[in-house]
Amino acid sequence: MKLCGAAILIECLIEQGTEVIFGFPGGAVLPIYDELYKRSDRIEHVLTAHEQHAGHAADGYARVTGKTGVCLATSGPGATNLVTAIATAYMDSTPTVFITGNVPQSLMGTDSFQEADISGITMPITKHNYMVTDVGQLAATIREAFFIARTGRPGPVLVDIPKDVQIAETEYEAASGDALIPPLSGTHPTVQLRPVGEALVRYKEKVGSYIHKAAELIRDAERPLIYYGGGVALSGAEAELLQLADRVDAPVVSSLMGLGAISAKNPRMLGMLGMHGTHAANIAMQRCDLLIAIGVRFSDRALGNAETFAPNAKVLHIDIDRAEINKNVTTTLHVTGDAKTVLGLLLPEVEKKDHTLWMHQAQSMAEDYLANDIFEPRKILKAMSEMQPDITVATDVGQHQMWTAQHFPFIYPRQLVTSGGLGTMGFGLGAAMGAAKALGRPVVLATGDGSFRMNLTELSTIAHYRFPVIIVLFNNGTLGMVRQWQTLFFGKRYSQTTLDRGPDFMKLADAYDIPGWRVSDEAAFREAFGKALASKEPALIECMLDIDEMVAPMVAPGSPIDSFCLN
Repeated sequence: MKLCGAAILIECLIEQGTEVIFGFPGGAVLPIYDELYKRSDRIEHVLTAHEQHAGHAADGYARVTGKTGVCLATSGPGATNLVTAIATAYMDSTPTVFITGNVPQSLMGTDSFQEADISGITMPITKHNYMVTDVGQLAATIREAFFIARTGRPGPVLVDIPKDVQIAETEYEAASGDALIPPLSGTHPTVQLRPVGEALVRYKEKVGSYIHKAAELIRDAERPLIYYGGGVALSGAEAELLQLADRVDAPVVSSLMGLGAISAKNPRMLGMLGMHGTHAANIAMQRCDLLIAIGVRFSDRALGNAETFAPNAKVLHIDIDRAEINKNVTTTLHVTGDAKTVLGLLLPEVEKKDHTLWMHQAQSMAEDYLANDIFEPRKILKAMSEMQPDITVATDVGQHQMWTAQHFPFIYPRQLVTSGGLGTMGFGLGAAMGAAKALGRPVVLATGDGSFRMNLTELSTIAHYRFPVIIVLFNNGTLGMVRQWQTLFFGKRYSQTTLDRGPDFMKLADAYDIPGWRVSDEAAFREAFGKALASKEPALIECMLDIDEMVAPMVAPGSPIDSFCLN
């Protein structure tokens, strides 16, 4: 049957299993929105207040479901407003498809109204991107975009569709099964698939000697340590990871993005590694003699001083992205491949080990916190975890993000939704909206007063759709993490970090018909949080904190990760 390009786009999205699109309309996507209107019984659209937050919502949706998130924006400023959201998804390997409209091809290059080369702008921050110039190629392009976004190391793909292509008509044939994945054009980056059947046999033949050598490294180690990251959850390798830890009898540490893949309640789990990692995790890293790194990219915040990182350890690195191997840490041995596949091949070759003494040493490094009467972040997070331990938590970026990572015990994969690589202030509320839409149950947004100012326009969105997002606002009246650095490294010169201004967050919540509570002690917080949970509606809880509350422990940038400047 003959359809216009806009209709073909929507039909292809439905084919790919898209249930909801997050977006904001404009002139260059009016044909697409018209077709969305006609198919509103088959696909849903969530209208946000800003394109950036639509992108973060699609990202949050993808992070909690493992599905591909979809975002739609118009040309020019609508498209450029997506750049931060695209870069955030790129740095954290989130499968997302960003669709933008553009001016008709006849006007391109004339500086026409709301024209921007969004393909060129986003080339460094997308896994792949397209400008569709022929309506006859549109369906194949959309199918290919989804395939690339979700396979191998996932990531964002952008599809830019000029308005004339949206209007033009061509024959369209619905696809199903294998036909949903067209022959790839050859212009895309290498796409790695999880091998099955004969492909798995061939892959095993290719990496078999490396698997055997890896097993030998593990056999000879006396103080093995497993360090895992977000690649474990992306691969679905949580069960294999836990089997390996138990078989090797090794302690485990996590990157920020990996938290939850092994429950915080598991005695092997020492916590997060890095600048704000736990004492146990950081010290164990410096004392291990074999580091088994799985699905991690060894970021600077995890390494500290790269030259002194894990000085006594041989390094076995398993990652799907060859570009991450030997990039920041030199390996003794590496295996390039999907974490679930590689661990599945490795486990049968790993013999059962007993490292009781090493496990005891690693666990004994954990720090104890002394109780006090101050209303502080860890009491808020402890209360949250006790009242609803399985709740999904999204964060913005700053002190509250690190407090959440340190003190909320994540117990399952994808429970934490946070911007790790790019560190995007303003990420949280959009991501929480996407997560709440996907899950259909309350989601907490842990945020700070600095970050919240960057996205509070989306209160209109959660209020309109009644998304059950519980905003827990850590209000210390400052850009807390920047102030912490100014305190420690810049002689307490608090340049432009004190937030001595509005808004009154309680009045703001009331303006959007969202219940709000301002609390200054743990009992009041528990009461407010309980009411918010019970309502299953949007809510805002403003927690009043001291301006000089700090994130501890902390390692100074460029220092060895067991050299703490703040305990």
